[in-house]
Amino acid sequence: MPVFRDDSEEWQRLDLCLLQNGSVHLYHRTAVLTEDIEQLKIYGYQVDSFDSAKWETERMMHEELAARLDFPGYYGKNLNALNDCLSEITMPEGSGRVLVFHGYDVFTVKLPNVAWFVLDIVDRNAWLHLLFGRRLFALIQSDNPRIEFPNIGARPALWNPREWLDKNRGL
Repeated sequence: MPVFRDDSEEWQRLDLCLLQNGSVHLYHRTAVLTEDIEQLKIYGYQVDSFDSAKWETERMMHEELAARLDFPGYYGKNLNALNDCLSEITMPEGSGRVLVFHGYDVFTVKLPNVAWFVLDIVDRNAWLHLLFGRRLFALIQSDNPRIEFPNIGARPALWNPREWLDKNRGL
């Protein structure tokens, strides 16, 4: 997928407005979320929606994600496997993929650490997909207008590949 064009019309696109500030976005009002989903569909995005409020356990979450996102049969149904499979998720040609999680506040109350890790995994994979011109992001609906998460997608400053090993830095 080509990158966005640098012109005034392109700057008005919803997907660019969302992605320039990250890959995970919170929504309270369902009407606003619905309007944005419809706009993204017009742009050709594949939208996968989930009712997160129904997930009573991490296993239930993994089972629904695996089935609906067409993960391979060997999917390990854990967070590491989720990370691996999202890195290989298929994207529509010329657009991207949007994961919509409805009722995420309910899931967050049940499994707060898992809920955060899922969003962090989506963000990490969205970054990786962007490197190859593919767009992946998540829209998170919450009935709690005050829902907050610790920073998602924080990346440390890493040593360059030639000095990655301590011994290559004289340590």
